[in-house]
Amino acid sequence: MDNSDSYALSAEGVWIRRGERVLLRDLSWRVERGERWVVLGPNGAGKSTLLKTVTGEMFPTLGVVEVLGNRLGRVDVRELRKRIGFTGAFVNEAFRAEIPATEVVMSGKHAARETWWHRYSRTDRERAESLLAQFGCASLAESPFGNCSSGERQRILLARTLMADPELLILDEPTAGLDLQGREDLLLSLSQLDPNLTMLLVTHHVEEIPPTATHILLLSNGQITSQGPIAQTLTQTNLQTCYNTPLHLERRHNRYWSWRREN
Repeated sequence: MDNSDSYALSAEGVWIRRGERVLLRDLSWRVERGERWVVLGPNGAGKSTLLKTVTGEMFPTLGVVEVLGNRLGRVDVRELRKRIGFTGAFVNEAFRAEIPATEVVMSGKHAARETWWHRYSRTDRERAESLLAQFGCASLAESPFGNCSSGERQRILLARTLMADPELLILDEPTAGLDLQGREDLLLSLSQLDPNLTMLLVTHHVEEIPPTATHILLLSNGQITSQGPIAQTLTQTNLQTCYNTPLHLERRHNRYWSWRREN
């Protein structure tokens, strides 16, 4: 395996089996630092399994995974996670309804769920408030997390992912459950992130692909069906193969739309 520092993520020949089930099959994938990848595929494709593997929650049955220069199985994943900004549905559900938005963001410094587990400085609080302002949530600083709308909570959690200045940002269906305005607000926020930040974004829908995405991985039945630069890889043919469905694909203004093709 090439251990070049240019790779934020490297997976070679990864298989994951649980009993008789094969969740990932002979997966090889490399993400260079500064790239912004979208992982797209239908339900049951293996997207969640892939993310759990990258974050060290699940280890390969076969193959090798390296994240930020560290081989999984040879590194303390608790320390590794401090270098990764992550948000997903289970993170949203992990916080008490009463915790203020500022403390939700602050907790990201140590990849924690409560601020009482660690000590935080005034500088930490100021940084959290600044990140909330960056994502249009300054007025929510002292609001209980549970009182915020779905779109507000997603933007608060996005601010949280940046609290520790991560080297890798992983977003698991960040627009799930949002209405049209909430989705577009969040995609605008993503487009305003540091362009040098490496990002993985998982979604079911091409409409949720940010215009700043550089690469895409199409996953189906635990296997990669195609991967590469998004402009060349996200084609109608590749999308149909991934979803095993006749689909139209259209690209306008660096955004994508897809719908079922009627025969």
